[in-house]
Amino acid sequence: MVARLSLSQARRIALNAQSLAKVRPTQPVTARAVGRTFAQLQLVQIDSVNVLSRSHFLPFFSRLGDYDREILGTLAGRSPRKMVEYWAHEASFIRPEHFHDLTVWQNRRWVGSSAMDPVLRGSLEQQILELLAHSRPLSAREVKERIGHEEEQDRDGWGWNWSAVKRTLEGLFEQGIVGAASRNDYFERLYTVVEKVLPPAHRMEHGVSAALPDKDAAMVRLSAAAVQAHGVGSVKCIADYFRLPLKETATALHTLERSGVVERVEVDGWDGPQYLHTAAVTPRKAEGRALLSPFDSLVFERRRLERLFGFHYRLEIYTPEPKRKYGYYVLPFLLGEAMVARVDLKADRGNGKLLVRGAFAEPGAPANTAAELAAELALMARWLGLGDVVVHPRGDLAGRLAAEMARL
Repeated sequence: MVARLSLSQARRIALNAQSLAKVRPTQPVTARAVGRTFAQLQLVQIDSVNVLSRSHFLPFFSRLGDYDREILGTLAGRSPRKMVEYWAHEASFIRPEHFHDLTVWQNRRWVGSSAMDPVLRGSLEQQILELLAHSRPLSAREVKERIGHEEEQDRDGWGWNWSAVKRTLEGLFEQGIVGAASRNDYFERLYTVVEKVLPPAHRMEHGVSAALPDKDAAMVRLSAAAVQAHGVGSVKCIADYFRLPLKETATALHTLERSGVVERVEVDGWDGPQYLHTAAVTPRKAEGRALLSPFDSLVFERRRLERLFGFHYRLEIYTPEPKRKYGYYVLPFLLGEAMVARVDLKADRGNGKLLVRGAFAEPGAPANTAAELAAELALMARWLGLGDVVVHPRGDLAGRLAAEMARL
């Protein structure tokens, strides 16, 4: 008989799986705590938008509070690395053990060099790999300068107007031959051969096809990791975590079900079967409090977010300003097991202020929403090194929030 979960149970399972169910620790945040959080999430999405903070920093603040962002540089840059960059749910930091599993399922060739002239591509690949094998990590601009490649005038009108060198680098990155050692101040990837990026335990000699993981086994491992990060979810939700194909994810989940890693369940109000990780914990109560990045792994799959919390959320960065309902960079506010508000935030670094450009309460938000949000914004301002929080008079929560900020 298939077990049945209440919606509240599903919420608490999901929040616990995402390390968002508990009150944050009061002691200083260690590198070990950051590493444990990353291991639980499996991946953290990277995005160039920096209106508040680079997106990969925010999930750790949401879960741990005021932590030193330099810790991520250590985890992603010091050998043996605990985080490496690759395509997953968009560009992401992933656990090194997922790297080769993802390369065999990666299918983003539109970002790289697959449509280039094969003779030109082959020549550039040879020059690039020889250069990167004997140099420090380099940006695409630096690689282009070092090998002295001159662009033709007509680049066939391709999407981002990338140079042939950049496209070749991205093609090698997609194949898992070249890796990103880090990012520079312009948020550009610094490329090197992947053997210099992966920890020794996860390196392999390229060109030996027998060394590549079996595709089916890789899919099972990735699906297991995605279910662990979800706690409970549908095939679509689980596939979306690493952007894997639906059919193959469903097959992998059946394999995991037979081996006892997951079990099929039903959730009140949800259509179709869901998959519960058998090691998932259902807390008696969710007590966390967090502002969530638009790129947080809890909000990746918007339909899942709405089914879990009754919270309709859309990123409005690319919506023309007059048509935005809530704002440019809006963060959901989680309190306990409910999404109770959303705020449009901007870090005014020049004036040392955290700007709340809009604050909106959700229907049924508890009476303490403004006070809890004020405390969270004060903590975020301190973490970002900003001296003040300024609340603009926009949104039905703005007045109460401004009053609570004045009391702090």
